[in-house]
Amino acid sequence: MKRLSLIPLLSLIFMLNVASTCSDDNDSVNSADPTPVINTVNQGTWRITFYEDSGVNETTNYSNYIFTFGANSVLTAANSSTFTGSWSVTRDNSNDDTPNDDLDFNIFFASPAPASFVDDLTDDWSIISYGPSKIELVDVSGGSGGTDYLTFEKN
Repeated sequence: MKRLSLIPLLSLIFMLNVASTCSDDNDSVNSADPTPVINTVNQGTWRITFYEDSGVNETTNYSNYIFTFGANSVLTAANSSTFTGSWSVTRDNSNDDTPNDDLDFNIFFASPAPASFVDDLTDDWSIISYGPSKIELVDVSGGSGGTDYLTFEKN
């Protein structure tokens, strides 16, 4: 009978030992997989349905543009003119923002794209959520500390 009472005690000691070896170390390798997001945005064309720059809604600046996240990291934004940039989805770098266990959606436009593309959209955005027809992004600005929100929806 004494043996049976030792089994729960030994089980408890084992579980406590295993739990103590777990770590909440933020420097560990990120397990987030960018592949599902990449596969989602590679399909079809997209439009910006929401863009907020430090509390100011600037969605109308982009309402006539169609975005294509193409192969080989080529990003195009087209209306009456077409502007080319690059894009990627990467595991977050723990040095750039919090939380550091998310995915970054990287957008880069260089001149001669409009200033609004170069200044506002070019960034390493953190992915808040994504689905087959919508991707929501956030960026906390370094200097001013403002928060920007960007939403793409599939056409």
